[in-house]
Amino acid sequence: MGQDRLDSSWTRDASGMKRFRPSAWWIILLGVILLAIPVFRAVTQAAAKSAQVVAYCAQDQVFAETIFQDFEKETGIKVRAIYDNEAVKTVGLANRLLAERGHPQCDVFWGNEEMRTRQLAAREIFRPTNGWAAFGARSRRIVVNTNFVPIVNGPRSLLELTNARWNGKIALAYPQFGTTAAQFHALRQLWGSNGWESWCRSLAANRPRVVDGNSFVVRVVGSGEAWLGLTDSDDIAAGQRDGLPIAALPVTAETLLIPNTVAIAEGAPHPQAAQKLFEFLQRPETAQRLVAAQALESAANDQAGSTLKVNWDSLLKDLEPVTAELNRIFLR
Repeated sequence: MGQDRLDSSWTRDASGMKRFRPSAWWIILLGVILLAIPVFRAVTQAAAKSAQVVAYCAQDQVFAETIFQDFEKETGIKVRAIYDNEAVKTVGLANRLLAERGHPQCDVFWGNEEMRTRQLAAREIFRPTNGWAAFGARSRRIVVNTNFVPIVNGPRSLLELTNARWNGKIALAYPQFGTTAAQFHALRQLWGSNGWESWCRSLAANRPRVVDGNSFVVRVVGSGEAWLGLTDSDDIAAGQRDGLPIAALPVTAETLLIPNTVAIAEGAPHPQAAQKLFEFLQRPETAQRLVAAQALESAANDQAGSTLKVNWDSLLKDLEPVTAELNRIFLR
């Protein structure tokens, strides 16, 4: 009798064997478990979704991928990277960020030049506090084919590119896009609007090869189709690795330093993961790795030395009308 009382949730069947008789507590527990399963699944799925970060990346994919892979190994956060294309570079990603303003899809924007990042910041695309930062630097350079133009005989100023000597022998990317645009806008501040416009028109009259991006400038110069060009230091380094007979002319007061930038979008879908990538890209060792890969020239991003100094507020104010003027001069 006492044993039967202690095991009251069990009854005896016809054979005398005990069988389980569920009490109200067991039924309640089972119900709680069944109700918890979909909640657990939802929480798990949300956690898996949050363990990712969407990056719009203007840095060359060959350099950025290894950085992203190391970030994934360290944090367990998956990077979904969307890259630009060579012809329009950062402009394409900038337009995408503007179009998505009301429904952001991007967490982190990794830019490879400063002008478009500042333009997006002015349009309040990034979070208002600690929204973006610069790291490392490369530079705009004149590249020459050393078979045709020994370094000592190269132009010492961009102003010389309008000389008849270089007629039909210059290559440059479209000056409405990317780092070429940033340099052209900055040169306007250096020379003044009238001197700059006169130079642009004389340069266009000298029949330059206008191509789809800075890497194409290097290829055209390296092949001898053009003797010199305007491009970025990392593209020159890539051409030299490929064995092209090219060299960069020295830094001058017309040289624009170009940092990489990193920013967090306002309303980023994965803010915690975005913050971790934001901090990761700003680590000194990240810039040093990019220097070692020749994607950057320096891990510092200040404008030390005799290079172009930019008034960014003035540049952004004049951005649209100056771009329209470049269209009139260089688009045929």
